[in-house]
Amino acid sequence: MIHKTSGLLLLPLTLIFLDFILISSLAKPTPITSLSVLTYGAKPDGSKDSTKAFLAAWQVACASPNPTTIIVPKGRFLVGNLVFQGNKCTNAPISFRIAGSIIAPEDFRVIASSLQWIMFDGVTNVSIYGGVLDAQGSSLWKCKNSGGKKCPTGAKTLLFTDSNNISIYGLTSINSQKFHIVIDQSNNVKIDGVKVSADADSPNTDGIHIGKSHLVNITNSRIGTGDDCISIGPGSTRVSIQGIQCGPGHGISIGSLGRSEDEQGVENVLVSNVDFTSTDNGVRIKTWGKYSKSFVRNIVFQHIKMKMVKNPIIINQHYCLDKPCPKKESGVEISNVRYEDIQGTSNTEVAVMLDCSREKPCTDIVMRNVNLVLQRINGSAQASCNNANGLANDVVVPFTPCLKRDMLLI
Repeated sequence: MIHKTSGLLLLPLTLIFLDFILISSLAKPTPITSLSVLTYGAKPDGSKDSTKAFLAAWQVACASPNPTTIIVPKGRFLVGNLVFQGNKCTNAPISFRIAGSIIAPEDFRVIASSLQWIMFDGVTNVSIYGGVLDAQGSSLWKCKNSGGKKCPTGAKTLLFTDSNNISIYGLTSINSQKFHIVIDQSNNVKIDGVKVSADADSPNTDGIHIGKSHLVNITNSRIGTGDDCISIGPGSTRVSIQGIQCGPGHGISIGSLGRSEDEQGVENVLVSNVDFTSTDNGVRIKTWGKYSKSFVRNIVFQHIKMKMVKNPIIINQHYCLDKPCPKKESGVEISNVRYEDIQGTSNTEVAVMLDCSREKPCTDIVMRNVNLVLQRINGSAQASCNNANGLANDVVVPFTPCLKRDMLLI
């Protein structure tokens, strides 16, 4: 009797299992649609305008309920201003697979008037793999560097705004008119293995700029420009920057902040495993010398190598570009900033500068295992402190007088 009962109990389970196998065998994976920009009239000759072809491919991908790959094959594709709108998309994943180069018109005025060259606005689940973006910005740099009054501001090369779940892998951006890659008001962004290049004297060519964005991860990238390798603007939180080679350029900057009174702050930032070579700055926090409700807090700079850097560690709370400067104290509150395992050489005697606000002194500044020496043989590196408080743990060279020794760790 026991065996018969067991058999009856097992029969429904067996039927359920067989039904599961049948359903699984009938289920098909979600198809991935592939679209080539060539199908829509793009030409890889570097001379015919392929703007409409790229936008046509996007419209088809945007409307698809299934994942779509837009293929940009080998060759040089000339495009003007591209705006990829996401407000009517199904939000199925869209991937750009770029084997060739996308180039801007030689006349810098064509794209400069729109302030951005390639923009993704309000998109979700978009990825870019490989390829080269060449904004051909050198003629605009010459215009600006010559003091020309009629030079336009210039266009950002690649802008994601109001977007979510964005990935950029293996992209190369060269010769941007202004910022190369901008992440604005976006969430969950991954940037890996990118290369960014512009001449050392190219003005305002930040490599990657982040503003008002959350959960941004930048890894394993090489950036050399005429401005910041990476800049983190107001309203940015949970930013991770790891495995970066920076130089030439102005280093990695938080800010500038506090230009307006109600500007948002920056918090929870990690900068780790970065090599700086021949940059103007290493790790920098810069705020305007004027009243503000903004803040910088919970920042970690760690495992960093400096080679011939002018200002390896710098907090500048009297930043100013507009002449005459306001000559006021910054209202931006800086707290809980850690510098750990930072080694290398400084091109100037002041290797550590903590120039904080009298109105809102920097608090909870911690340095541990910092060793910065002067590049030249004669002389030694120095530290300069104003209105900064915190602790020094283990080796801290140069001696930084505003930081107390943590006796618990000696």
